[in-house]
Amino acid sequence: MASFIMKPAHLRCVVRTGRLLSEYRTRKTLCSDRSFATEGDNRTPKIYTKTGDKGFSSTFTGERRPKEDLIFEALGNTDELSSAIGLAREFCLDKGHAFTHQLDKIQCILQDVGSNIATPRSSARESHMKRTQFTAQPIADLETWIDKFTEELPPLTNFILPSGGKSSAALHLARTVCRRAERSVAPIVRSGEADPDVAKFLNRLSDYLFTVARYTAMKEGNEEKIYKRPE
Repeated sequence: MASFIMKPAHLRCVVRTGRLLSEYRTRKTLCSDRSFATEGDNRTPKIYTKTGDKGFSSTFTGERRPKEDLIFEALGNTDELSSAIGLAREFCLDKGHAFTHQLDKIQCILQDVGSNIATPRSSARESHMKRTQFTAQPIADLETWIDKFTEELPPLTNFILPSGGKSSAALHLARTVCRRAERSVAPIVRSGEADPDVAKFLNRLSDYLFTVARYTAMKEGNEEKIYKRPE
């Protein structure tokens, strides 16, 4: 899974798509604080560019597409997902949960998901593809975490409603946003414009968020609300 440094002028055209290409990661660090400025350039890029005022934004490949394009819809949903996870993470930190480093990593991986989505293969050069390649390793990591949490949870015998305290409910909310992100990515993957592992990751991530929401409720001693048919 690769991320990349972008020059300020190129960064600005993508930051308008949801700021999903704004993190640089190396294989040895989770998230880096390295600047996007070119070497020796200490200027701070402006957050506003005015390039999207007419309803168009740019992909990483330089294409100008309308903002309602499927790619920007998916980028927005993925950005919203990261924000929802960030909110849930704050609740979990307040309760001292030990798994918050997993949420940190997931948020960074979502940056890479955005990078891949923002690089449609139909207009990407080989250099673009190498920089935004997405691998299957994060999917395997999610499955490992899910299995470990599941070992500690009681069997699921009823439909449960989003509940179980603030941390758990916030994780359930993130799960629903994740499902929407997955739905918006699916047609892009089917058309061959994004890596299939991106869709697989989002599918597995919703399972992870459901499982960790239940785990959080259990650890906090909060009761999960069980679905009952209204009388």
